[in-house]
Amino acid sequence: MVMDVQPVTLSGQWARLEPLRVEHAEALWPQADEPEIWRYMPYGEVDSLDKLRAVIEDLLGRQARGTDLCFAVFDHATGAAAGMTRYMTIDRPNRSLEIGGTWYGKAYRRTAMNTECKYLLMRHAFEVLGCIRVQLKTDLRNERSQRAIERLGAVREGVLRKHMIMPDGYHRSSVIYSVIDDEWPAIKARLERLLRAQA
Repeated sequence: MVMDVQPVTLSGQWARLEPLRVEHAEALWPQADEPEIWRYMPYGEVDSLDKLRAVIEDLLGRQARGTDLCFAVFDHATGAAAGMTRYMTIDRPNRSLEIGGTWYGKAYRRTAMNTECKYLLMRHAFEVLGCIRVQLKTDLRNERSQRAIERLGAVREGVLRKHMIMPDGYHRSSVIYSVIDDEWPAIKARLERLLRAQA
């Protein structure tokens, strides 16, 4: 079985993930206009609408090459743009991918939205695409992101030391987490409990 990764809309109670388009930049910019969002991202400083458009164009180029599948995240209740996320490092023959490149505006952090987005993305990966492994990684300095990933129930596998040179020249080390298909039923139940508690 080879994964057939195609653009799709994923909807839940709090979040709606739509296939990313350049036209989403204007709706996303009010949430994206915050230096803290980009501190650990490999895009450099995104301090203008034009730079956000350039980031989106780059991501869509990766999507066209088959390595990524990108989403704009919207608040399901209000329709407001909340952030972005994507499947990346898509490895079809080995039925694995990574969830990453995720950011949300300040109003949406530490809410049910992040939990539900990860739930929707993992459910689609395991139950529709037939993944056997879903990876997540974050900058070793980004402790907030590490705690959020651990809260999902992902297993910390280790640290890739100095594996990425950031736009400012910093040699980034990344923490690698994963969920595998054998673990998905228990992780799914855990996330559904978390979402019910936040309802």
